[in-house]
Amino acid sequence: MEAGDELPPLEIPITRTLIVAGAIASRDYQDVHHDTELAHQKGSPDIFMNILTTNGLVGRYITDHFGPTAVLRKVAIRLGAPNYPGDTMVLTGCVEEVDGDTATVRVVGANGIGKHVTGTVTVTVPAGEPSGITSAEGRA
Repeated sequence: MEAGDELPPLEIPITRTLIVAGAIASRDYQDVHHDTELAHQKGSPDIFMNILTTNGLVGRYITDHFGPTAVLRKVAIRLGAPNYPGDTMVLTGCVEEVDGDTATVRVVGANGIGKHVTGTVTVTVPAGEPSGITSAEGRA
């Protein structure tokens, strides 16, 4: 793995089930994550994804790429445009810095209305383990 390496994009369909299941799994019972009518009353056009689900999806994106031995050391994200049902979020990443077996990856997740999430993830891939970066045909 080297600075400048690009991770392949990951498309994630944003479904009502994903939004509600993520909120339940993270014990975030705010009505804007599961009740369309109450979301409307609060000025939102629909329910929307919570930050904990987004955080989990960013982590999944990194570990899917770098493999099962990858260890997330730090995830620092900021939300932007909401993820509403019916949209697709596309996660992309680029290795910014490498220090031994640890890399800092800049991650962006964009949807139809803009950037949903931006941030960096620090990940360690133990020495001797595959980095997840392979030929273009065999990308993890």
